[in-house]
Amino acid sequence: MTDFCEVADRVWVARYEWADANVTAIGSERGLVVVDTHGSTAAGRTVIDDLRRLGAGSVTAVVNTHWHWDHSFGNAAFREQDPAVPIHAHEDAARMLAEQGERMKGRFAESEDPHREEVADTELVLPDHTFSSTRSLDLGDRLVELVFPGRGHTDGDLVVVVPDAGVVLGGDLVEESAKPWIGLDSWPLEWHSSLDVVLSLVAPENSVVPGHGVPVDRAFVETQRDDLAVIGETVRRLAAAGVPLDAAVAEGEWPWEADDRIANACRRGYEQLPPGTRSLPLA
Repeated sequence: MTDFCEVADRVWVARYEWADANVTAIGSERGLVVVDTHGSTAAGRTVIDDLRRLGAGSVTAVVNTHWHWDHSFGNAAFREQDPAVPIHAHEDAARMLAEQGERMKGRFAESEDPHREEVADTELVLPDHTFSSTRSLDLGDRLVELVFPGRGHTDGDLVVVVPDAGVVLGGDLVEESAKPWIGLDSWPLEWHSSLDVVLSLVAPENSVVPGHGVPVDRAFVETQRDDLAVIGETVRRLAAAGVPLDAAVAEGEWPWEADDRIANACRRGYEQLPPGTRSLPLA
């Protein structure tokens, strides 16, 4: 049981211990929009129970900020409650969930994760209301904007803007409880530019709800943007200098600990650089 806490006018966030995942509910005269659904059908049912205790209305729409399991694997629970509930996402998020969802379930099955059985029992439900750039949700007494700012954490991240509440939901483009995860489906050379778009949507007095952790202010997002810009530029510089991929992590000067995030940034960055960008390895 996890409580939804109001962080702005009729915007509630619940922070779940498993994966330290945030689920957000946006209230309106037409019901609740739920942003992200947690990591399994069972976890999604728990979210629904917690929403019932909140007592702020029925769920009339769902949004997935991106395809990753801890943000979309709870979709089936909301369809159990209402088979007609629309699930919104960027078109590439829906594509990646369709292509990679079962593989992700398989990784859980092979692990020692205590949640592996509930993930195995999860039915993957794809978003059925997709878009490429922006979408507006008319909730009667308020408008919610879904915006694709560009590639970053994945190729299908969206942010949710609630203008009258002064809140932007950043998904995993922004993380507070750890450094943003740069994975093997991330775009480290473009992420900082996508955050520039996000920052254009955030006024100085606004708050940003990250995918993981507590709400942050604009200055926090600016700092993460700058760090990601340094990472992207460092990868470009190393590749241009002919530094081999297997030496890139050690050769670079990084704003974060040189862990798997940095290794993935190097691998993905080298893969994504246009042909002819990289020099031959130095002798």
